[in-house]
Amino acid sequence: MIKVDLHIHTSCSPDSLINVEDVLTTCDYHGIDCVAITDHDEVECAVKLHEIAPSRIIVGEEIHTKAGEIIGLFLKERIEPWLSPLETIEKIKEQGGLVYASHPFDRLRKSILERKLLEEIWDKIDILEVFNSRNFMRISNRRALKFAKEKGMLQGAGSDAHTRYEIGKAYVLMEQFNSPSDFLAKIGKGEIYGKKTQVTFNAFTKIYKISRGIGRK
Repeated sequence: MIKVDLHIHTSCSPDSLINVEDVLTTCDYHGIDCVAITDHDEVECAVKLHEIAPSRIIVGEEIHTKAGEIIGLFLKERIEPWLSPLETIEKIKEQGGLVYASHPFDRLRKSILERKLLEEIWDKIDILEVFNSRNFMRISNRRALKFAKEKGMLQGAGSDAHTRYEIGKAYVLMEQFNSPSDFLAKIGKGEIYGKKTQVTFNAFTKIYKISRGIGRK
């Protein structure tokens, strides 16, 4: 069995402090076997890490759409942001990737897929994130789990790590896989584990993003 954290960010995301060269050693430290690198609108760091450790890195991207964020997993190349959700889903599927809906019920985030939209497109989503360590309110994860169970959706978990400390805060314990289709077959038999990240980490990375933007200017 392996532990898979399906949602982490590296320095290719403007608000993450995780250097690419530190990802694998940090995973080892926290006992995480595999992670999905899901940087905002970018796959550069994910591709680099996948070349180094293909069995431990899933190339992902957290993509801004016109109506919220959608994660693509097992991607081969970057998908442009700000398309409609359905267009984004189509782009993910064209690459043979999987559609992963991140933090769907966290009302404090501006970039979630609204419940009404989820009701319309849930059958096009491969995996729903039912535990996100960075969700401010615990009820957000409970609502996601309830929705997934009602619809019979596959369930995933991710730390949404933006610092090394957070990697592995949430993960799926599942059998080893060798392809996207095999991953789908096995995640359904997996178990979700997760711990909530302290709110101070959310605030810290927002401040870091602002300071990083000012520095670039």
